[in-house]
Amino acid sequence: MARSDMSDLEWEFIKAVLPNKTRGKKRVDDRRVINGIFYVLRTGIPWADLPEQYGPPTTVYNRFNRWSYAGHWDRIMDAIADAHNVEMVMVDGTSVRANHSATILKKDPRRCLGRSRGGLGTKIHALTNQDGLPIRYELTPGQAHDAPPCKTLLDNLQPGQHVLADKAYDADWIRDMIWEKGAIDVIPPKANRKLPADFDAEIYRERNKIERFFGRLKASFRRIATRYEKTSRNFLSMIKLASVRLWIEFYESAA
Repeated sequence: MARSDMSDLEWEFIKAVLPNKTRGKKRVDDRRVINGIFYVLRTGIPWADLPEQYGPPTTVYNRFNRWSYAGHWDRIMDAIADAHNVEMVMVDGTSVRANHSATILKKDPRRCLGRSRGGLGTKIHALTNQDGLPIRYELTPGQAHDAPPCKTLLDNLQPGQHVLADKAYDADWIRDMIWEKGAIDVIPPKANRKLPADFDAEIYRERNKIERFFGRLKASFRRIATRYEKTSRNFLSMIKLASVRLWIEFYESAA
């Protein structure tokens, strides 16, 4: 059993939210195929180098790609994350460099790549809960600013929730959006702000959890630390699969 293979408890979580099998040809063993996807996700190896124990590499990749296109990986993450109460949210972004294999689709809007100081890459924008566990994601080209994705990331705020973010998010329109939803902004003001806004420094200390989350995401999953997927859709699916593992580990530790 490889380190990336699901435990029995992990499999029970994931099996419960898998899409129903359709009529026709019998689907190849779900557990074996998904373990193969997780192996690629953890090690970062090319699909063609997948060990034989997971079956034909084309079978594993085709399942990953088809379910990515159908939105199944999105729904699996949502089903697991939505079962947890959210008292506080944190927003931040991190940049990921792209491997040359991810840059093949020249000028294709699906690739979501851009050049920043670290080279050609993608920026991952995340919204996490009070435990530093992911709720939502947005992808932008690597040179994009952190603030614009907040329009989507913070769309489902609930009254009374605290929203933690660093100075990059100190914009009037972001604060206004948070207030309009009845939430509470915990964002330190920029030094050049004419009318500095107050923020709760004690609560703000919790923001380190989202930074630790990004560190863990990249350290545990090589397919996230470096982007290999040609399309942003498949890269986002990899990120969400990694998030599923982190969520299940959290549930296991809390059991």
